Amino acid sequence: MQFTLTEDQTLLQESALRLMREEGTLARRRERVASADGFDRRLWATYAELGWLALGLPEAHGGIAGPVEVAVVMEAMGRGLMVEPYLASVVLGGQAVAQGGSAAQQAELLPALAEGRLFLALASAEAGGRYNLAHVETTAQREGAGYRLDGSKAVVLHGASADQLVVAARTGGALRDTSGITLFLVPATAAGISRRAYATLDGQRAAEVTLAGVSVGADAVLGTVDGGLALLESVVDHGLTALSAEAVGIMAALNEATLAHIKTRKQFGRAIGEFQALQHRAVDMYVACELSRAMAYMAACKMGAPAPERAQAAAAAKVQVGRSGRLVGQEAVQLHGGMGMTDELIVGHYFKRLTMIDTLFGDTDHHLARYAQGMTG
Repeated sequence: MQFTLTEDQTLLQESALRLMREEGTLARRRERVASADGFDRRLWATYAELGWLALGLPEAHGGIAGPVEVAVVMEAMGRGLMVEPYLASVVLGGQAVAQGGSAAQQAELLPALAEGRLFLALASAEAGGRYNLAHVETTAQREGAGYRLDGSKAVVLHGASADQLVVAARTGGALRDTSGITLFLVPATAAGISRRAYATLDGQRAAEVTLAGVSVGADAVLGTVDGGLALLESVVDHGLTALSAEAVGIMAALNEATLAHIKTRKQFGRAIGEFQALQHRAVDMYVACELSRAMAYMAACKMGAPAPERAQAAAAAKVQVGRSGRLVGQEAVQLHGGMGMTDELIVGHYFKRLTMIDTLFGDTDHHLARYAQGMTG
């Protein structure tokens, strides 16, 4: 498959990389991570001005472009090691509303999201789920004309800063049944919701969310009652594709940093990059990154395909970035020597983020099995 960015996509890439060069320094990252929100709201407003928050959303509600443009931005964010809730709010939350929202929900929420006035978060994972999207114990019981939600959600990305939560709850069936799951749009400050925020290993933020007798109306449903799993799977596939592109950006940055290091670090009076064994390792890192880039952008192109084809492409990309990310991350750390894992060097921060990406929404083994299952039908 031959893929080349269009002129508009190239301009988007150039502007994104330019901003990342300005904002993607280790000093600026430390400031954002240490802030109350864990990210920079001023920079979020800049994303909105550049149109990034509208990418992949319906044009009727202020959206522009599609998954490939999202991948371009996510790759640049990977290079800059950004901590803003782009994945959580725009990709995951935005796609849930864009694909499952009613006309009224889309008209109310999507323009606000694109303008940077609204933050969304996907609350789907639960303790013991082990990447199974159908592992939903949270219940949604009929209560008058609406529903009563009870349960808890784990590792809700940027859940503490969200204005609205997209909650997966069981309206029927047993645990891990593929039917009986419904997605609800729930105000994060609704009575009965408690959120415990914490920092993750890679400098991001997440929250544990508890729902105790949370009342929502029938108009809070996203998609169809009992048929929410298909919507959730599509949303997560978009997230996997965006994560894969972010990993590509990280690997590219690690390759550049490592190459610069071995060209200047000397042992026995020679730059270590002159040793053929290290040259071979640097080439392996480059090849691994390029393989991941090809798979990530192929997956982005498949996001509008039928569900089986879309799912296979997303799974294949996640497998490749998982394998490549481990190789590139470990090689970068080793070739930098003992300082490769210190907090003072950005290489260690990149490696931690790659490690987290490998486990988000399913690790390499999980998606390899998912891909194989798709091959056998």
